[in-house]
Amino acid sequence: MAREGAGLFAPFRVLGRFSGHVPHVLRYHGRHREFYLAAAVGRAVHTYNVSKRCAGNTLPQDITCLAADRMLIFASYDNILHAFARNKEVVHSYEGHKARIHLLQPFGDHVISVDVDNVLIVWNIQSEEEYLRIDFDKAIFAVSALLHPSTYLNKILLGSEQGTLQLWNIRSNKLLYSFPGWGLAVTTLEQAPAVDVVAVGLASGHIIVHNIKYDETLMKFQQDWGPITAISFRTDGHPVMAAGSPVGHIALWDLEEKKLMCQMQDAHSTAIAGMTFVPGEPLLITNGADNALRVWIFDGPGGTGRILRSRMGHSAPPTKIRYHGQDGKQILSAGQDGTLQSFSTVHEKFNKSLGRGSINKKKSKKKGLKLDTMALPPITSFASEVAHQSDWDGIVACHQGYITCTTWNYQKTSMGAHKLRPEEFSKHKPVGIYATAVDITSCGNFAVIGMSTGQVDVYNMQSGIHRGHYGEETAHEGAIRGVAVDGLNQLVITAGSEGLIKFWKFKMKDLVYSTKLPSSPSGILLHRDSGILGIALDDFTISVLDIETRKIVRTFSGHHGRINDMAFSPDGRWLITSSMDCSIKTWDLPSGCLIDCFLVDSAAVSLTMSPAGDFLASAHVDDLGIYLWSNRSLYSLVSLRPLPADYEPSLVTPPSTCPVQDVDVSGDEEPCDEMIEYVSPEQLGEQLVTLSLLPESRWKNLINLDIIKKKNKPREPPKVPKSAPFFIPVLPGLIPRYIPPEEENDRQSKVVNLGVLAQKSDFYIHLEEALSTNEYKAPLDLLKSLGPSNIELELRGLAPEGGGSMEVMLSFLRMIGVMLNKKYNFELAQAYLALFLKLHLKILSSEPKLLEELSKLSMQLEETWIHLRALFNQSLCVLTYMKSALL
Repeated sequence: MAREGAGLFAPFRVLGRFSGHVPHVLRYHGRHREFYLAAAVGRAVHTYNVSKRCAGNTLPQDITCLAADRMLIFASYDNILHAFARNKEVVHSYEGHKARIHLLQPFGDHVISVDVDNVLIVWNIQSEEEYLRIDFDKAIFAVSALLHPSTYLNKILLGSEQGTLQLWNIRSNKLLYSFPGWGLAVTTLEQAPAVDVVAVGLASGHIIVHNIKYDETLMKFQQDWGPITAISFRTDGHPVMAAGSPVGHIALWDLEEKKLMCQMQDAHSTAIAGMTFVPGEPLLITNGADNALRVWIFDGPGGTGRILRSRMGHSAPPTKIRYHGQDGKQILSAGQDGTLQSFSTVHEKFNKSLGRGSINKKKSKKKGLKLDTMALPPITSFASEVAHQSDWDGIVACHQGYITCTTWNYQKTSMGAHKLRPEEFSKHKPVGIYATAVDITSCGNFAVIGMSTGQVDVYNMQSGIHRGHYGEETAHEGAIRGVAVDGLNQLVITAGSEGLIKFWKFKMKDLVYSTKLPSSPSGILLHRDSGILGIALDDFTISVLDIETRKIVRTFSGHHGRINDMAFSPDGRWLITSSMDCSIKTWDLPSGCLIDCFLVDSAAVSLTMSPAGDFLASAHVDDLGIYLWSNRSLYSLVSLRPLPADYEPSLVTPPSTCPVQDVDVSGDEEPCDEMIEYVSPEQLGEQLVTLSLLPESRWKNLINLDIIKKKNKPREPPKVPKSAPFFIPVLPGLIPRYIPPEEENDRQSKVVNLGVLAQKSDFYIHLEEALSTNEYKAPLDLLKSLGPSNIELELRGLAPEGGGSMEVMLSFLRMIGVMLNKKYNFELAQAYLALFLKLHLKILSSEPKLLEELSKLSMQLEETWIHLRALFNQSLCVLTYMKSALL
């Protein structure tokens, strides 16, 4: 059974995705007079200018090829080609290939595409029709590179895996010339600033600068880093050619002296996918599969470049993410690449990289990224606190299979000054002993670290000094699976692989309590504000423990794989869990039920909830991004009812890199039965005393209305204004109603209607009718709609001297009796009866029928008040005990 309508969390966008293996493209916008950079990130195209980034619409699959002209951006996936306009709208689609497209080349009013089956198609951009199709024999000429030589009208140059080149005229569909090549596969073709000159990159690492007009080789260079992946030429007056390599190095060649000018090693940690010099400027833009986009400026001596600006994320999938601070604007992320980074949920310019952990930072800088043997393993767990982060380190992290824990400084965006490890292992590195869990106190002064041996140590974050350990030798017999410190630094909770949860006094290090779990825990998470501890067990269940009573209050089961991470909502009401079964489930703690569940393509390895409760962030297996899911309960009607036992979760498409537009979709959704707004009945139960929904001003001061009128009596009579404004006449009452216009045909009759002289009001008439029908709803509703002054006027008119009768007064008392019997509008019955007794006490004492009815009301009131008094006393006793008793 599947749920109708949307779930609790909706895809929003992805953080930390900036580049992929597809080369970027640079295009000049004539009207804006600036250059735009387009980079393919997954299924979306990011477009950058100098100041900001905008993301286009996403395609159904990952983009495999990218190209651009002065007006459009062309992106292909599989065998389909799309054209984007205004950086975000898909305006053209081209379908005709039967294999994956791997080469694109804009060509005036046409665009050329080549697929892996060696089929070349020339498309008319506007009509989306095929202009020309050429099939090449893969064994003779497998197209591997494509270029339109400058000033060569209607001509394209093709490079092949066999090493030969061909020059074709597209308009006449003729092969003009075949270049014998150099016997090696052509990997890239690039137009040089000089006409007729083309740079050819080969798979052997050779770069051939060739004149295609005379079929003459001008220069030949060689790199030892493997095939040439990208080539670009400077056009700002310096004869320099840059060439990329599969290992991430860039070589800069001096074309005048025909020699290597300098090397930019480790420009990227993976192959250089794309490389472009900005025309007329000393700027080089590079991107790679390491999820980095960098702009280099050449303004120093020696000809080497330095990073001017960059956008970079994790080059390997994140392993742990946590929100940093209470504003919900920064997410700390540890990745398998060994780095710790901070991603902003507001804007990319606030992203920070805290770098990579190292045993000795000075030696690591000298050796470089590739030869760094001092680098620490990836971070497996970390904890952060903003208190005192400007004074000393506020982040502590443990590394995979490593005994030393490191501290990090968020303000300085670097690794901290201390390396925390037990004193007995300070001189030698043990084998098979490593840190498994860390936590930091809410004050930011202490770090608690659990080891694989069962040892739990406390360190001072400011000085890095060891401040003791829990237990005589070890806190647990098995490995530590989780540690947590409460919000007041009173308790430390530890979980061991032997299946025990232990509570320790933080300062005295004494054992307070120990409880056995049904299975070995895999991790724990403490919500400090509510004192609720979530425990993930190895049998795929979740236990919830109250640290005040130290009892398990909830147990959840339903996952079919290892539980990777947990997250509490800020108010502690929801527990969100992720598992290797690719599901993300939300459990409601008060009701103990599952209220939301959905599936994702790749299992979530880490979860964290924003302190503001507006976003859920997740990191997934083999994925470089951090996905944000918006909490729909904050801005739309979402059903939080328990899911049925046969509920089948649906697969949710993960967010894309462009944020979801703020579109009001409430009108498009049809609410299901469980989404219809619940209307509360007038009375939940006949035995419950129910109050009305009227404000206090309508009934509370009825008994003192004469005193209020006397105090508010004006000292001087009202004066008539000189020029009274125009008012639309309205009917008297609390609800403003305009007097309907009289019809012109109605003429005023001279015969006086005697019914006008009658003093019976609507309330009086309803009470008379109720004597025979015994239905008092109509007079009660009418009385509830009146204001205090009108209520007093109506009750005065019930007496004989006011034009009323004894029967009507008896009917009023019976109406009060019905209200007391049914126990609804309880406070109105008290207020109306008090005013009635005050106005007509003399008449009531002289009439036996009225006295008999009053005695019945007295018994009803006494019985109701005795019951209420007993309930009040019981509640006060329980409240007093809870306030004074020591639990």
